[in-house]
Amino acid sequence: MRMRTPAALAAITAAAALALTACSGGSPEGGSTGGAVDGTGKTLNVLVNVNTLYPEQQKQWFTDMQAKFKEKTGAELKYETFTSANEELQRIQTSVVSGQGPDVYSLGTTFTPTAVATGAFVQLGDEEWKKVGGKDRFNPATLGISGPSEDRLYGVPYVSRPFVMAYNKDILAAAGIDKPATTWDGLLEQAKKTTDASKGQYGLAVAYKDNFDPWKFVWAMSVQAGNGIVDDGKAKIDDPAMKKAYETYFGWLTQDKVVNPASVGWSNSQALAEFAAGKAAFFPMTTSNSIPTLDKSPLAGKYEYAIMPVAAPGDSSPKSGAKPAASILSGDNIVVADYSPNKDLAFAYIEMVTSKDVQLNYQKTFGDLPANAEGLAALESAPHMGAITEAAEKSYATPFTGAWGDIQLGLLNVTVQSVPELAAGNVPDATLSQRLKDAQDKAQSSLDRAGTS
Repeated sequence: MRMRTPAALAAITAAAALALTACSGGSPEGGSTGGAVDGTGKTLNVLVNVNTLYPEQQKQWFTDMQAKFKEKTGAELKYETFTSANEELQRIQTSVVSGQGPDVYSLGTTFTPTAVATGAFVQLGDEEWKKVGGKDRFNPATLGISGPSEDRLYGVPYVSRPFVMAYNKDILAAAGIDKPATTWDGLLEQAKKTTDASKGQYGLAVAYKDNFDPWKFVWAMSVQAGNGIVDDGKAKIDDPAMKKAYETYFGWLTQDKVVNPASVGWSNSQALAEFAAGKAAFFPMTTSNSIPTLDKSPLAGKYEYAIMPVAAPGDSSPKSGAKPAASILSGDNIVVADYSPNKDLAFAYIEMVTSKDVQLNYQKTFGDLPANAEGLAALESAPHMGAITEAAEKSYATPFTGAWGDIQLGLLNVTVQSVPELAAGNVPDATLSQRLKDAQDKAQSSLDRAGTS
């Protein structure tokens, strides 16, 4: 086991403090350069997130990949799963300190910077890229958050998941709406026109208690207003643009009444079910992984996607000098543990699951876009891909800092802590301001630690 430096251990400690509601290493042994790998008698351990939307399909996919990997390498493939980012971080911390654990980790892209900061994963050089089919196998945009710079990459892109907005074509037509708005203010007006609480129909399907979505709304609105959230090592969570973002997001429930009151306790899957049942005009902050569900619902053939609004609350058009972010640069990366004795097998596994055919099968089953460039090109003319492709092109990366995990958690926790007030119908201004200040202090502390490390 390679001993960790104090700086690396500090980064591990910082990572262990996270609870996301979530993404020069050694070369693989044996000198393989992309040929067959003999893994007879060995087992490769892969850690992935549980798919709560499609759990049975994920189990079958595990079985299929195990058979395919056995045929390819002769090795056994064992999948381990985690159900929360807290659990994932605990596994990383334990593995890095002990020098043993999963060989391969699948990480959300926004968690990759925190993982890289631990020093526990293999940096990808020419040899490693050759083992997984070459860097040009992947859509260039998916490499945008694989590492801190073009020559320091750690994460192999696995799937792309740009965020878009689904809409019910029939409800919009009945309200005389030609197309979804491109500003948050315009979307609110359309949501008001399509809300009829007496019929159980609301303008927006939103999940306030989801473990992942809430921070992405306020990130987008804040960035569109010109606040990058991290600027030259300084946190900007207490910025007025951030407060405006939370007020807008909370206001849909407490002031505007354009979401189902029950949404204060919903996860993303419940918001998706509400939209799939035809009870909402818009379902913002979803991805292509909603397609399998919607195509099997009463809404099949009656829905479409649009990019999310790109003009901040209060603005009638994108602000000059700000980022017109339609989505975070989102998806999953695969990283290889530096302590793994099975690096050749690890890269053989990555080569397998990032191949065109496997990626297209994954997309058909789960909806996520391929990171494989040929696989993505094959979908360009597929139904619903227009807005999703546009969102991918208009996505922006979150800051690549080891502190981002803490910052992301802080943004989420403002909503988590506000759930009781949201349920009561009002989040007092002083309460919101204090929570933003607390999140600001914690974010700055994490940035200072990350800078020191």
